[in-house]
Amino acid sequence: MSEKWYALNHPENIDSPALLVYQDRARENIQRAIDVVGSPDRLRPHVKTNKSIEACRMMMEAGIKAFKGATIAEIEMLTLAGARDILLAYQPVGPKIDRFLNLVKSHPDIQFHCLTDNEQAAKAIDLKAREKGLEVSVYIDLNVGTNRTGVSPGEKAEMLFKAIRLLKGLRITGFHLYDGHLRNPVFDIRKKECDAGFEPISSMRKRLEEDHGLSLEIIAGGTTTFPIHAKRERVTCGPGTFIYWDDGYAATLPEQDFLFAALLISRVVSFPAENLICVDLGHKAIASENPLDKRIRFINANDLTAVSQSEEHLVLQASPEHDYQIGDVFYGVPYHICPTVALHQEAVVIRDGDVVGRWKTISRDRKISI
Repeated sequence: MSEKWYALNHPENIDSPALLVYQDRARENIQRAIDVVGSPDRLRPHVKTNKSIEACRMMMEAGIKAFKGATIAEIEMLTLAGARDILLAYQPVGPKIDRFLNLVKSHPDIQFHCLTDNEQAAKAIDLKAREKGLEVSVYIDLNVGTNRTGVSPGEKAEMLFKAIRLLKGLRITGFHLYDGHLRNPVFDIRKKECDAGFEPISSMRKRLEEDHGLSLEIIAGGTTTFPIHAKRERVTCGPGTFIYWDDGYAATLPEQDFLFAALLISRVVSFPAENLICVDLGHKAIASENPLDKRIRFINANDLTAVSQSEEHLVLQASPEHDYQIGDVFYGVPYHICPTVALHQEAVVIRDGDVVGRWKTISRDRKISI
């Protein structure tokens, strides 16, 4: 593979900053994810990373049939892309219940699901579902230590399970868990922690299936535990970042062999002081929730150190002998690709160094039509 796989044949035709998606590398990442789990039927990718109809269709072309999103817009995007099995990986509350159920009602040919993690929220969804003449498939969201959402596996989850079983507008399909807090770069330690968190869930499923005569699906993990859950029987995996990959996961998950398939292009716009270079890559173009040294890595200018960032500018420290010029093009790997994609109205699609299309980041909006 060329050391400059990222280089554009005509960079002068693309304004900066811009999000570049390298289509062949993204397609290769999709196949690598399928290879990890053994079958596309064991994947339910999270579309929060790509947020585009075209990227979702590329996954469908590879045989992936089920997807999940965290916003109403993301699952609406999936309906537009032609998906037929869609999970709202979020517990709808307030107006989101109506928006979700309106989508379910208007697309009877699509299997929709949502999450729930407490009886009050479940009853609110149930009431609205019955008013619309619907029976909604739900997954019970489990808290395995992330402490973001979910109910604890075991007694509390089983009590919720029994309560939901009494509701006529809901149907329990299984359990959903996200253990993204498990980030130890030592794979064996991460696996041990992941296995310990999963064991009570596996036992609970077995118990409930035997007691109620059901078959319950488990959707498990995100990117950090993907290869661990992929080895389990009767588990569906839900990673999202794999399609584009990023520098954060590349550095902390060395066991995962995905390619960088999305970069940012930027240009040198000023030399504000001695040994300082300013590029057009501010907060509006790159996810900035991490420290300054963990936002972007320029793969064709690795001798630069970020010293400050504002809305439109990123200032970099250069060596005294640097020879950078105004207009020089930098290609950078984002540290966190998911929120970076959301900052861009479109992705410029690249094949063999040429622009072959533009994919609208359609579900970065909170509302498409519903």
